[in-house]
Amino acid sequence: MNMRKRPSVPGLDGPAILKEAGRILEKRVEQPSRRAFLRSSLTLGGLAMLSGCSLSDDENVEKALAAVSRFNDRVQGWIFDPAKLAPTYPESMITRPFPFNAYYGIDEVRRVDEASFLLEVTGLVADKRRWRLDELRAMAQIDQVTRHICVEGWSAIGKWGGVPFSSFLKRVGADLGARYVGFKCADDYYTSIDMPTALHPQTILALTYDGQTLPPEYGFPMKLRMPTKLGYKNPKHIQAIFVTNTYPGGYWEDQGYNWFGGS
Repeated sequence: MNMRKRPSVPGLDGPAILKEAGRILEKRVEQPSRRAFLRSSLTLGGLAMLSGCSLSDDENVEKALAAVSRFNDRVQGWIFDPAKLAPTYPESMITRPFPFNAYYGIDEVRRVDEASFLLEVTGLVADKRRWRLDELRAMAQIDQVTRHICVEGWSAIGKWGGVPFSSFLKRVGADLGARYVGFKCADDYYTSIDMPTALHPQTILALTYDGQTLPPEYGFPMKLRMPTKLGYKNPKHIQAIFVTNTYPGGYWEDQGYNWFGGS
């Protein structure tokens, strides 16, 4: 058998290779949070996924990082347990005030008019009608006190209430065997999740925070709350939900963040 041998990098050991790749990242990536995220994903094995990867070639480093990210997505999907619950906490541990976080400042928070709001539901679903907020509030609700974990390294505990997302998907006749559920938001944010996470018992279409109507800064009229995912996977100001087998990407994911985003 003729085995193709990967070129070696003379004079560089593993740590030195990773250090050099990290240096390239520092120069190329502007956002500190993405820089830290990519550096944490960078491994010698990831670089070795590319035959002949040149450390002086920024394009090859980006390809290696993308390969590692795709591999991480597959592994996280394989090991995700749809029956395992994230930790819950007593209300005495709620972080007050709960931090505001978005890709824009708090003075730019989107204001959605409740009276005219209609939730769009499309894709692989039987019932494509639009939903008013009062219809969603009439469905059975649950509360959870769980920890929000941000990719930037901080976390906070909050109390969210709303409709179990699995109940909503069943109500609209979604294809529960589909691969993805996507979200489009009033603040131009967008993301998508895997169907097993969508059906997880702690994934909720949150309509309240700490017992009150969800405030604008936390995502009014609704957000998807998933304690099994990192914060950037929890979309706020949701306007449209769609079920699909076509990969939908996401705002940060399309800029290099890991798609599965498990916490």
